[in-house]
Amino acid sequence: MALPAFRMTPPPLVLASASPRRVELLRTLVPGFQVVPSDAAELQDAGLGLRPLCEENARLKAAAVAQDHPESLVIGADTLVWIDGRPLGKPADRPEAEAMLRRLSGWEHEVVTGVCLIHEATGRCEAFSDLTRVRFRTLAPAVIDRYLAAVHTLDKAGGYALQQHGDWLVESVTGSRTNVIGLPVEALREALDRWGVPMSPSAAGRGGGPGG
Repeated sequence: MALPAFRMTPPPLVLASASPRRVELLRTLVPGFQVVPSDAAELQDAGLGLRPLCEENARLKAAAVAQDHPESLVIGADTLVWIDGRPLGKPADRPEAEAMLRRLSGWEHEVVTGVCLIHEATGRCEAFSDLTRVRFRTLAPAVIDRYLAAVHTLDKAGGYALQQHGDWLVESVTGSRTNVIGLPVEALREALDRWGVPMSPSAAGRGGGPGG
């Protein structure tokens, strides 16, 4: 549970991720922040459960950066695709990306992004996660080939990107669309508000919301 907002000037903000998608999404909320990629090793233990696993990986990423930036508010995030009780991370190569898309074809899966905010100097830490359900169309082999030729997917959980020709693959989305892209803007906006972080004037109207 988060502690009361900072009583003095809010600290500098650091995003512990090199993901251009997360950078773009965070920029819709706050006017300025530093990007410091985290070198923390991600846990792969599916036995933890989807939300706890993503939240713990987000915490590990944020904590690794917070050690060198104790006066900053550090944001870590981790996204996983989950189907039949098994997580799908980032594919190692194109064959694995093809296998992931074949596995998702015609079925509904869950996407969770865990987020952790850490302020090392005060010992404050808050972790949360958001879940979105995504249903895939039944994909012909030609569609999978076309998609992988058009989109670089090796840095994307589940081997796909909703924001890049997602309509070729996705039939419906229930929940936050930005959560699928890599950062749940709606939930993060609420968290930053709890921490007393000033946001862009337009941030109040931002958010993915349910869609199809």
